[in-house]
Amino acid sequence: MTLLLVDAASLYFRAYFGIPEKAALAPDGSPVNAVRGFMDMVAQLVRTRRPDRLVCCLDADWRPAWRVKLLPAYKAQRLTGAGGELVPDGLVPQVPIIEEVLDAVGIRAVGVKNYEADDVIGALAAREPGPVEVATGDRDLFQVIDDARGVRVLYCGRGVAKLEVLDDAALQAKYGVPASGYADFAALRGDPSDGLPGVAGVGEKTAARLITRHGDLDGLLAALDDPAAGFAPGLKGKLVAGREYLVKAQKVVKVAVDAPVPAIDCTMPRVPADAERLFALAEKWGLASPARRLVDALAHAE
Repeated sequence: MTLLLVDAASLYFRAYFGIPEKAALAPDGSPVNAVRGFMDMVAQLVRTRRPDRLVCCLDADWRPAWRVKLLPAYKAQRLTGAGGELVPDGLVPQVPIIEEVLDAVGIRAVGVKNYEADDVIGALAAREPGPVEVATGDRDLFQVIDDARGVRVLYCGRGVAKLEVLDDAALQAKYGVPASGYADFAALRGDPSDGLPGVAGVGEKTAARLITRHGDLDGLLAALDDPAAGFAPGLKGKLVAGREYLVKAQKVVKVAVDAPVPAIDCTMPRVPADAERLFALAEKWGLASPARRLVDALAHAE
């Protein structure tokens, strides 16, 4: 009974930038490129992965205050002057349409106050019986891979049609660290897209070597106080200078598997929950073709 967890924001952002606005317009001239692309992505995932359960996970809070308190730079480069998230004007009105379509189809869409979609995914992946597949374009979610529980990531970095299916061995081959060490590795290396500077002078290979040698950031930080740890003087100086950042970043980067996600029925619908409403939405927004493809995919997923 495979569970497919979809990182909705990751996919609809990719859909928006992957399809020009002018190539997908509603009858009233409004762009629906993100809606069309997202619906087709979900349909293709259902066709190719054939899940039994399906949940789309939402960013109820894209920049939680508790993460910002720890690390003010977290996603700060995405802030608007008014303090909101920097989102293309053409995408903003499409998000509610996506949520309406999901509701009409009967696909559960879940967000939790004060938490990101990553946290919802992490909590569900940790508690729901496997196998679990996570569809995302966000590398942060590599940390939820768990071979023992059957949790894999379907990485959509090059699009849904060119998925990378990542288990622990694939992640180890790609980055030199196991999934259990990926969050600490990412904190060390840094991630400009999330406003994480990393430790100055520590690149990907050095970060992987440090995590492999010391197990995790806790082990690494403890080793800094051990004269016999054998750090090169220059590297030790960089790590000592970055110690305060690392302590905070470790908590910021890790998904909150204890996020209070309510109990939900993850069963994937085989027929639309409200066919009349879905038809009305398809007619209003010019979504007849992607709606048909999504409904067909759900009906034939067994």
